[in-house]
Amino acid sequence: MAFKVDFSSSLAAPAPPSNKLRIHCAGWATCGFYARTKTVLQGLQTLFPDKYEAVFHESQSRDEFHEAMGGLRTQLANPKAHNHTSSPFVCTGDDLKSNPASCEFLGGADDTLAWARQLFSGGPAKPPAAPVMVPDGYTAPTEYDYDLIVIGGGSGGLAASKEAARLGAKVAVLDYVKPSPAGSTWGLGGTCVNVGCIPKKLMHQSSILGEVIHHDAKHFGWVAPNGGAEEGSSGAAPIAATHDWGVMVGEVQRYIKSLNFQYRVALRDASVKYINGLGEFESPHALKVTEFKGKAKTPKVTTLTAARILVAVGGRPTALQCPGGEHAISSDDLFSLPKSPGKTLLVGAGYVALECAGFLTALGCDTTVLVRSMLLRGFDRECCDKIGAYMEHSGTKILKSLTPASIEKTADGRLEVTYSDGSKDTFDTVIAAVGRTADTAGLNLAAAGVVASPKNGKFETTLEQTNVPHVYAIGDVLQNKPELTPVAIQAGILLAQRLFSSGKAEAMDYENVATAVFTPLEYGAVGLSEEEAEQRVGGACNLEVFHGSFAPLEWSLTHEREVDQFPGFAKILCDKTSPDLPVLGLHYLGPNAGEVIQGYAVAVKKGCTYADLASTVGIHPTTSEQFTTLKVTKSSGASADVGGC
Repeated sequence: MAFKVDFSSSLAAPAPPSNKLRIHCAGWATCGFYARTKTVLQGLQTLFPDKYEAVFHESQSRDEFHEAMGGLRTQLANPKAHNHTSSPFVCTGDDLKSNPASCEFLGGADDTLAWARQLFSGGPAKPPAAPVMVPDGYTAPTEYDYDLIVIGGGSGGLAASKEAARLGAKVAVLDYVKPSPAGSTWGLGGTCVNVGCIPKKLMHQSSILGEVIHHDAKHFGWVAPNGGAEEGSSGAAPIAATHDWGVMVGEVQRYIKSLNFQYRVALRDASVKYINGLGEFESPHALKVTEFKGKAKTPKVTTLTAARILVAVGGRPTALQCPGGEHAISSDDLFSLPKSPGKTLLVGAGYVALECAGFLTALGCDTTVLVRSMLLRGFDRECCDKIGAYMEHSGTKILKSLTPASIEKTADGRLEVTYSDGSKDTFDTVIAAVGRTADTAGLNLAAAGVVASPKNGKFETTLEQTNVPHVYAIGDVLQNKPELTPVAIQAGILLAQRLFSSGKAEAMDYENVATAVFTPLEYGAVGLSEEEAEQRVGGACNLEVFHGSFAPLEWSLTHEREVDQFPGFAKILCDKTSPDLPVLGLHYLGPNAGEVIQGYAVAVKKGCTYADLASTVGIHPTTSEQFTTLKVTKSSGASADVGGC
């Protein structure tokens, strides 16, 4: 039978026989995850007493568990063990207390149950080994031109290059922006800075200002200078204002160019060699570099060698495949258009399509979104449905279950789009927003033996290492990893530390990464969606959903917003098989979603519970405090409307 080991004891238990695997499971007695895992391991030991021995390090409280495990988890080799602060903590090895460094980290409840299922279905008899980097043959000094060459000057590549240089490596960055099919190009900094997060958020802010001017301002006492209704009355005339697309684009591009310059200065200050050239493999350690300098008729071609090479080229928008798809532009072109796109069709339903559609509508464009299946695939469905309803209420047309069958340019230069159901409409601009493809096709990967997916050009990696040990990859070129700028930055920094600092072994943690979608009704989320959470806990019956609809104070005076029909929204997803109700996900719809969810991301990453949130005193009056006051559960059937102050 299984036996309990007290952390305060000397743990002088004899080592198990060589053919018996000792499994250590630590947790606190009232934790549902721990209890479930304990039951499985007890059954495993009972069924196979000659193969497995389960050792339970059971604490009586959460605090006691954290105190007992605090100094032990960091001694295991696997970096994931260092960040695993929740219950249970499962590993295999001789003795967790006296020799934790010899133990192999297995994971928490989900990892352990998955491993046990493999055993009962005839899978491997031992837990999967912790991922490790394959030695890449690097020794300093090297015979190559550089210790590290980074292909790609986006957020992740720049972060990795500067960190590697800080640690003493000789580093070069290759960055060349291939023009979009429509001819758009930009400077150093990658998608986020030039044609992504930065211009998107600035144009979103422009749309917010327009809504404030046209809807909210009059209710806060602002009236049109040419008269109108009496100041302060609900019928006050809107503030007189028109939007100038050219001024907005000019200011946005001016700011982006200042960032491009700052990045070049930062590389110089970090002693990183910046080469405005296109890189591709010539051999495993050699890169052909093509520089298009000035007015030279022929490009300059050189070869550079490196002990290690990091691919950080990101992705580019996927083109439409229908006849006439070449007439569509993409987000690569939108943010630098010299004039308003006018009547616009966006093809796609991801965050790029909806964010662009939202601010275009608010800036006065007649905007339609063509949706093949669902809005914001991969996000919480309830929140996505609310976003869609809010956008339609705000004036964006959303056509579902349709794709473009063809696009034809008319005599007057407009674009006639035939839909998959045979209907037609004519637009000034069509924007392709059907996803992105990793920009790896031109790297000549075969010359280095690097394997990428033929479907999307992405890499399957272990700890950011490709199938060729000295070739690494970060950012949007990784398979099944979040395509987010901060993810690429942190992954790049941690990779550089593992490669060039002997004392650093921390791996990138891709779980519980917070994100925000800057649609007209902004959306912030961290952790699992409700659909994912149901699967994690074994069904809706094991999931507790605390939710509430509320009127953001910023909107409370503006009847045009119809807050009673389109309120803000917050919900907390908890595993109710555990009495502590650990939080599995947080979702928020309302103003300043990115700012709100960022702080809560720390709590979720550290394993917070519903009680932790409920016992936190909120800041009043804010929308963020909703997460500290939610009491109504979805299972109760009670109204989720939050009233009062």
